[in-house]
Amino acid sequence: MISTTVPGLQHRTVLLDEAVDALAIEGARASGTYIDGTFGRGGHSRLILSRLGDKGRLVAFDKDPQAIATAEQVGDPRFAIVHDSFATMQGALAARGIDRVDGVLLDLGISSPQVDDAARGFSFRQDGPLDMRMDTTRGVSAAEWLATVPEQQLEKVIRDYGEERFAFQIAKAIVARRAIEPISGTRQLAGIVADAVKTREKGKDPATRTFQAVRIFVNQELEDLETGLNAAYAMLAGGARMAVISFHSLEDRIVKQFLASKAKVAQPDRRLPIKAADLPQPQMKLIAKIKPSAQEVADNPRARSAVLRVAERIGGAA
Repeated sequence: MISTTVPGLQHRTVLLDEAVDALAIEGARASGTYIDGTFGRGGHSRLILSRLGDKGRLVAFDKDPQAIATAEQVGDPRFAIVHDSFATMQGALAARGIDRVDGVLLDLGISSPQVDDAARGFSFRQDGPLDMRMDTTRGVSAAEWLATVPEQQLEKVIRDYGEERFAFQIAKAIVARRAIEPISGTRQLAGIVADAVKTREKGKDPATRTFQAVRIFVNQELEDLETGLNAAYAMLAGGARMAVISFHSLEDRIVKQFLASKAKVAQPDRRLPIKAADLPQPQMKLIAKIKPSAQEVADNPRARSAVLRVAERIGGAA
């Protein structure tokens, strides 16, 4: 496992070897083009580069300006970084004259430096401004959104994106508080949620699900994921692989269903006179579902919920 350090903060890349191994960068494919959908602090990207040949290329994406600053220090002519969501990969690669790739890695988790930096507003464990944007240069912060969102929409977001059964009570409490004072700090929001949630499973902070929901909404994470999966699929060359690491059930469900839809085909009526060669064929082959080892979870507890799913393109992009 590679650990990279940024000022006072440490980031451990989850499923580092497993994810890069899954791309099967070997033989002629070492000269291919690959996508790292979330550069983070560069663990996956650096390992991919170590396995590429001289003619290989890697294009990475990230919304986070701090990640971009780290990526700009890589100094490898085979590497390019794009300050945007991986959902934009088709357009970004087309601008570079690339329409086929030999592998795509999507790491959907937020990084430890993002969580641990109080100024980013992702964590309720320390006080900071209620921002939550992965890209601090654009978009609406969590505080700005919470100041105006209608109560019914807020309830829906907390329920659907946080899988929170107390969404009604939490939304009502937030709207009531903002009528008295602006909700601008992480501990402030966490306190409102804690007062509204009377019971919670042991060992879990009452604010966990609400913070997840707001973060997902503010960053359009699920929309980006669906767009990115379709874009990656469209760009994969025959035999190329897609590896996706998710960290919560909403993400994993989308990934699982997407890959399954490409690996299965609707079977026609057996009574119809259709030749075997004319039968619909699957477009992808499911390769693996991998979870972190007990040792990795012991070394990095944040890895415990990670799931890596791998599939391979059959044939090639149309």
